[in-house]
Amino acid sequence: MGVRLNLDKLDLQIIHEMIDNAEISYADLGKKLFVSGGTIHVRIKKMQEAGIVKGTKLNVDMKALGYDVIAFIGIFLEKSSMYDSVARELQKIPEIVRLNYTTGNYSMFAEVVCRDINQLRFVLHDELQKIKGIERTDTIISLEESFSRNVQVYEP
Repeated sequence: MGVRLNLDKLDLQIIHEMIDNAEISYADLGKKLFVSGGTIHVRIKKMQEAGIVKGTKLNVDMKALGYDVIAFIGIFLEKSSMYDSVARELQKIPEIVRLNYTTGNYSMFAEVVCRDINQLRFVLHDELQKIKGIERTDTIISLEESFSRNVQVYEP
């Protein structure tokens, strides 16, 4: 990560606005926040250097593209010391879109997006089973995503 940065009210306003619409131009965002587009540019650059802003992402409706299965996989490791090597192997599986190191029942928790149940079966049976260090898995299939959002950012 980059430089430690103390965020002020303007920085938080920029983050809040860009979470809602990352496509807004710096000039338009500056008008909305009563500063210049150049100020917005400088602030975003500083937040990128500090590792606070990590780029922008396109929000794609995966179901509209034919990816109908979302599943969550609780992963039990043989030993917690195997986390790093297992995580590296899991990162090679393109269907895994998110991975967390967790407390509780599971050592790791992964989110998987697949076109259909056959692709999910392939990921579970052919991909995960060959990774050294995974003791067993527990799969939960999502029936519907009710909502997805970013956390509200407030002034410290």
